Amino acid sequence: MKYDRVRDVDPKVADALEAEVDRQRDTLAMIASENHVSEAVLEAQGSVFTNKYAEGYPGSRYYGGCEHVDTVEELAIERAKELWGAEHVNVQPHSGTQANMAVYFAMLEPGDKILSLDLTHGGHLSHGHHANFTGQLYDVEQYEVDPETGYLDYEALRDHAEEFDPDIVVSGYSAYPREVEWETIQEAADAVDAYHLADMAHITGLVAAGEHPSPVGVADFVTGSTHKTIRAGRGGIVLCDEEYADDIDSAVIPGMQGGPLMHNIAGKAVGFGEALEPEFEEYAAQTAANAEALGESLQENGFSLVSGGTDTHLVLVDLRESHEDVTGKDAEEALEDVGIVLNANTVPGETRSPFVTSGIRAGTPALTTRGFDEEDCRYVGDLIARVVNNVDDEDVKAEVAEDVQELCEANPLYE
Repeated sequence: MKYDRVRDVDPKVADALEAEVDRQRDTLAMIASENHVSEAVLEAQGSVFTNKYAEGYPGSRYYGGCEHVDTVEELAIERAKELWGAEHVNVQPHSGTQANMAVYFAMLEPGDKILSLDLTHGGHLSHGHHANFTGQLYDVEQYEVDPETGYLDYEALRDHAEEFDPDIVVSGYSAYPREVEWETIQEAADAVDAYHLADMAHITGLVAAGEHPSPVGVADFVTGSTHKTIRAGRGGIVLCDEEYADDIDSAVIPGMQGGPLMHNIAGKAVGFGEALEPEFEEYAAQTAANAEALGESLQENGFSLVSGGTDTHLVLVDLRESHEDVTGKDAEEALEDVGIVLNANTVPGETRSPFVTSGIRAGTPALTTRGFDEEDCRYVGDLIARVVNNVDDEDVKAEVAEDVQELCEANPLYE
């Protein structure tokens, strides 16, 4: 993959682009929120739509010349409705966080109450962390997973809701490896007359393919990212019933965004179209099977998994029992040295800084896109164990780096 036109005008940027292609080809992308989109999605995202302003919505824009961007946005909307069974879809948010922002701005006033999962227990910044706008604009309290099992404690969540009386309950998580009981959380929200926002950012693809229960039709609002397990153009999405359509659309524009990124929406449309093909269901099933195999391999190598396993695309490893002196950051850096790229992550009951952590999070969406199966992922688990068991042994790391290169060559990317 060359960038000759970029090189003609900006060799430094061309060098960085080509180096990034090489990095992705030669490393195993295991950050759970990352994936490899198709070259068709890349082409759409790099298209002439980057030139077009299109504030407003199809058929009702503030600018002229929007007939072709209208076509593409309508395709993205209709395909999203088909994928997730939603009555109304807004495809304009620039990210999953801004999709959440749209719901908050549409339904809440500053100072209103949000009940969400604590970040160290698997939640997300945009669900109410003090460093995020949510924690600054709203009154936030947070629930936790059961410290013994690592599973959501639904009874405690309901008790917390009845005590706190929130205006909105947020579900959906960034580091929770188990299926979510959307209906149970909806019941807790109904009990206190609160809205329910289900953020399926990580599992959009698994939900679309039927590999995870859907919150659509259960929660009042569903948000998601469009570049993770769904493998479409980078950005966010909001799904809701028709009764909330005007509120959501007005919150996005003029409420919080100006011109939509039409090149990203083109990438969303193409990716959603790909996800409607039968092969995508096979991909999603393989992603989940690969995560289960990876988790089993890590457990066989003596690692402790939060909740004891996974139902999704990711595993969350708590290093404190098996590797007391190895931090999440130590493991992340040692693994990146050999070409395995995952991330340090907080775990329930975290005692270290979020910049250091006691855990690591590993996902299988990108490996599955490259063609990895369960046997491959068990082998990757063995490689991870060899490195984390020997974070300072350069000979072991050199041997594992060679093994990683063999895996990359056997499963080529962007040929």
